[in-house]
Amino acid sequence: MKKAMEALERLLGLGGIKKDAVLLVLSGAAVLCSLFGVQPFPFDIAWAAIVLCGVPIVLEAIIGLVTAFDIKADVLVSLALLASIAIGEYFAAGEVAVIMQLGALLEELTVAKARAGIERLVRLTPQTARVVTDAGERIIPAEQVAVGDVLRVLPGETVPADGVILSGRTSVNQAVMTGESLPVDKEPGDEVSSGTINQFGAFTLRASRVGEDSSIQRMIRLVQSADAGKAKIVGLADRWATWIVVAALAAAAVTWLVSGEILRAVTILVVFCPCALVLATPTAVMAAIGNAAKRGFLVREGDALERLAAARLVCFDKTGTLTHGEPKVVEVKSALSGLPDGELLRLTASAEQLSEHPLGKAIAESCRAEGAPLSPAAGFRMLPGLGVSASIDGKRVLAGNARLLEQEGVRFSPPDEASACLGRGCTVTYAAVDGMFAGFLALSDTVRAESAGTIAALSALKARPVLLTGDNENAARAIAGELGVSEVRAGCLPEDKMDFIAARQDGGEPVCMIGDGVNDAPALKLSHVGIAMGGVGSDVAVEAADIALVNDDLRGLPHLIALSRRMMTTIKVNMSFSMGLNFLAIALAIAGVLGPVAGALVHNAGSVLVIANSALLLGWKRRK
Repeated sequence: MKKAMEALERLLGLGGIKKDAVLLVLSGAAVLCSLFGVQPFPFDIAWAAIVLCGVPIVLEAIIGLVTAFDIKADVLVSLALLASIAIGEYFAAGEVAVIMQLGALLEELTVAKARAGIERLVRLTPQTARVVTDAGERIIPAEQVAVGDVLRVLPGETVPADGVILSGRTSVNQAVMTGESLPVDKEPGDEVSSGTINQFGAFTLRASRVGEDSSIQRMIRLVQSADAGKAKIVGLADRWATWIVVAALAAAAVTWLVSGEILRAVTILVVFCPCALVLATPTAVMAAIGNAAKRGFLVREGDALERLAAARLVCFDKTGTLTHGEPKVVEVKSALSGLPDGELLRLTASAEQLSEHPLGKAIAESCRAEGAPLSPAAGFRMLPGLGVSASIDGKRVLAGNARLLEQEGVRFSPPDEASACLGRGCTVTYAAVDGMFAGFLALSDTVRAESAGTIAALSALKARPVLLTGDNENAARAIAGELGVSEVRAGCLPEDKMDFIAARQDGGEPVCMIGDGVNDAPALKLSHVGIAMGGVGSDVAVEAADIALVNDDLRGLPHLIALSRRMMTTIKVNMSFSMGLNFLAIALAIAGVLGPVAGALVHNAGSVLVIANSALLLGWKRRK
């Protein structure tokens, strides 16, 4: 039979879901023909459904029983099939096979595509390294780097190993590890991690952790271990299968012994077949997934909504999730009389317009957004780890950190307003004009317009928000205060986020994690359910998550959580109805009122009603 099925697949050129859909259509047509007496062959056409859909179920049940004594719903289905065939009720057998095929197809449609998140993460691993030796500089495979080797990293290259900078100043994009929106200035003595990106100046480092001990490899192992440790929800029909099988066999045996009628016993097995129970969950899940899709959510795991309904703790990454992930000028303060704040912004932006640093680009863009014209930057110099220097309209302008101004001989002390901005988590750029301290510009990541409303709506749903971020404490507290989030964990590395989530889940609090960066991938994997920002988020985060928010609009998140809870209510109603109908049909079968065909039609009607009830989820809306 297995070879015959493989031959059919080769003939049709199909596999997986497409194959199951074709089998369902062919079998469904055969069952309908049998029901209405259309018999083009010398044998009952319902045999087509029995062979195409029923035989694989029976084989799977036998294999599970023999190899692992694994009693699932397919065991009872097989009993109903075989009993119906034994007494010549082929329509009843075919109808049971078709309904089970429908349930299996719906479950397959809810299963996510094969994920490639770990492979994407592996591609972030540096492939080569520049080793500096007495004989000169040579390029070797990154896996050959040894502890103690001196490495040179050029602008734009990925750091090949963890280590400490020996010489050179630069800015490093650490988003892959911490999720920070801004690059971090580095100088001799500072540590750098493998997988991060050197943005500007060249530097040398001494390798301290290499190969499997490096930061990027630890990240890969975290994602793998989190995926392996996440439990999958087992279908209710399978969880109850052992008891259902025992009850069905006992009822059938007692009825046969008392009445002496084998037909009644077979009818009991047919109506005991948990078709509506099997359909109760996948039909509701499919309808809920369709509803979520209309709100911009791509549900990648079949049981994700089922898990989301249980979540009572919602953990947010900050940068790129609750905020836009792009710095903007939020305050300008001139320190020179006769130099307005707007002119200070224009001069600084003109000096920064050729900079490749994200802060410089943000300053220039903020000035353009206000409609102020930028002047040409003559004699532009980029000073890695410090800032920029240029001549603007005949004035020498410096823009950068405090070390730049001190190095250029500008005498100043940071004003109180600048210190206050730093206390709120802003990044401050100081400016000097013709050797005199001219003032400062404060830049900050800006909160998404919908974030505050989303947090408030989640709190109303009794889903407690928590902020988990790699950013510094001041920036995290400032954003949390603005949004009304009381629980904050700042300075988190990927393993810190995992530890927090694991501790809460071990304590009985299922966690929903929402993030966008590579550094969020392990937490997204480990959490009870992970939601990734699909638009701004990295491919690795999206692949690690159970659900992707395609349009990055957080306003739909409260609807999604409420929808998941409504879905669970629908599933419970479906199951209660299907079990109640089954018990009623069993009582009628024991009394001899129902025969096998009538019994098959009764639980077929139950399956239709379950599907109809689930379909109501497609148009469901949350009450605000």
